[in-house]
Amino acid sequence: MKNKSIATLTIVVLAAILLNYVAFFGINVGNFEYGGMFGNNGIKKGIDLAGGSVITFQAVEKDANGNKIGDIVPSTEDMTSLKGIFDLRMQAEGYTEARISSSDDGKITVEIPEMQDTDAAAELLGTTAKLTFNDADGNVILDAGTDLKSASYEFGATEQGTAATHHVKVEFNPDARQKFADATRAAAARVSEGKNYIAIVKDGEIVSQPSVSKEIDESSCVITGQFTADSARQLANQIQSGSLPVDLEIAGANKVGAELGPDALKNSIIAAAIGLLLIMIFMVAMYRLPGLIADISLLIYIGLMGLIMGLFHFNLSLSGIAGIVLSIGMAVDADCIIFERVKEEMRLGKTIRASVMSGFDKAFSAIFDSNVTTIITCIVLILSKISTITGFAWTLGIGVILSMFTAIVITKFLMKQLLGIGIENRNLFCPAKAKKGGAEVNA
Repeated sequence: MKNKSIATLTIVVLAAILLNYVAFFGINVGNFEYGGMFGNNGIKKGIDLAGGSVITFQAVEKDANGNKIGDIVPSTEDMTSLKGIFDLRMQAEGYTEARISSSDDGKITVEIPEMQDTDAAAELLGTTAKLTFNDADGNVILDAGTDLKSASYEFGATEQGTAATHHVKVEFNPDARQKFADATRAAAARVSEGKNYIAIVKDGEIVSQPSVSKEIDESSCVITGQFTADSARQLANQIQSGSLPVDLEIAGANKVGAELGPDALKNSIIAAAIGLLLIMIFMVAMYRLPGLIADISLLIYIGLMGLIMGLFHFNLSLSGIAGIVLSIGMAVDADCIIFERVKEEMRLGKTIRASVMSGFDKAFSAIFDSNVTTIITCIVLILSKISTITGFAWTLGIGVILSMFTAIVITKFLMKQLLGIGIENRNLFCPAKAKKGGAEVNA
């Protein structure tokens, strides 16, 4: 039992170190490649840490030929709709830290972090994909603006036995489903003419032209073509967000540097590392062997947090870093509550094992209740969709959930392994009481 517990603790420590290495520096195994939290395919940095593009649009009126007549000031409803579409497009592209603001003269400004190509930024925001489904004679069967319920980017095989491709899946409205079924039935009957196909046309160009052999009566279909991941995602994004309520022209496009300076991220990481080291020293000083166990659990927490943020491409701004640091404090706070309960049980004369088990049981409700209230607050902040605080809410919320897991599950598991070693010195779990001047103090 003793050797097994020592071996288990050793494996967990090595696993924690490996987890942190993978989370922050990446791994390349077979077809899977992950560049680490700060690698090219890791987190996205906020505009305060990495700079980006600032695009300003002016609402304009155009004639039937598309020529500008003059600037206009949209209604409050149109401006709200415009901001909502821009926000939807930014969220779909993963730019949750994008800032959108408007002025009284019909201008709307979008700050996009990390995107240094202002032309690409303007195209992403200001264009709407005109997508139609046409028959072989060029007649429009379906229009994306009115007949499609949703669109999403996917990667995989569209048919059994075919290679995986980047494509867009669209969902039909109920009426559109029947129209598509009628059109495919008619197309299937034109095999002899060589016109048994449905053309999917984007902005006047045919994206794909699949042949039809029978009626297709389904609520969805896929759009395939020479798509890359970015182009397929952008098409789905443009279809999903809909058309702009007013015409726009670019009034200004600029690249900006990091608001907090080029060393802001590095300095923030250094500060977080120093804070983490001080916390780990404090835990050992206060709780001895349990404190050391809490430090191992904390390392696992840091590795899991980094891995999740990197794999899911979180947007990280200074407020997000604040959320991470705060969640680290909450992670060890749960351990402190547990260990204080353990110390109380030991001072009642219980054995080490009984005190540890009882300490976890008695601390659970306090840890659970406090963390659930924090998670609820984070959800409210995320739903507010205020870009400057959503990063903080996401990192804090994920951090709190992970801290509950590491404190209640990982720390408890490691403490059981520690007990399995058979340590009987109570001072290594709970500082002995000594008399000094008639008062009790910790030795």
